[in-house]
Amino acid sequence: MFTENEVSALLNYPGVLDKIENLKQNFIDEEAEFLEIEEHDFLSLILLTPSIGIALSNGSVSLFEEMALNKKARKLSKGGYWMKQDPVVFAMEHLIKGYDKWSPVYYEFIKSLMHLTVDVEALYDKSFKVEDTNESNQCIQVLKAPFIIIRFLTSFFMNDEEEDMLAVRKISKIEYDRVNEIAEQLGLSNLPIYQIYRSKLVY
Repeated sequence: MFTENEVSALLNYPGVLDKIENLKQNFIDEEAEFLEIEEHDFLSLILLTPSIGIALSNGSVSLFEEMALNKKARKLSKGGYWMKQDPVVFAMEHLIKGYDKWSPVYYEFIKSLMHLTVDVEALYDKSFKVEDTNESNQCIQVLKAPFIIIRFLTSFFMNDEEEDMLAVRKISKIEYDRVNEIAEQLGLSNLPIYQIYRSKLVY
């Protein structure tokens, strides 16, 4: 998943900071009137939206899911907030409550951010069929994928930065469906790297 420094780097892409400022102000005006949060941390919040969506697939966020989300939030926060309240964790409470309202907006932004930072179109391969590839070829696909697209995928769908994208994961059917729904909204469904990841999800 992304590091604090990489989130800062994303803000330097043309137009990203201005867009984040607008999204942040709208969120404060309509959802969290007294929220104080910097642009770096608000971008971190937006990048957590897919993880929040998966956590909410069962209707509410469990204690274990909350702990995992908080850990990810603190990793992305500017400066680290281990000894005091983390602004991303605090803002995340509001986003969880307003997920249905804000997620389409933030998914559209994330999608545009991915296209700004990497040539996503060049990664599409309609002829790719994950069921026709063996483990070795899947590993090659992962190694050939641009570093930043791996960062996006692991930030969205995985909790542990040490996890292997090729490892089999047991999840519920409702979580599996939510992962696919989010991937569709983000325009990731036709990426071989995503299809490989999805093939490792077992329900």
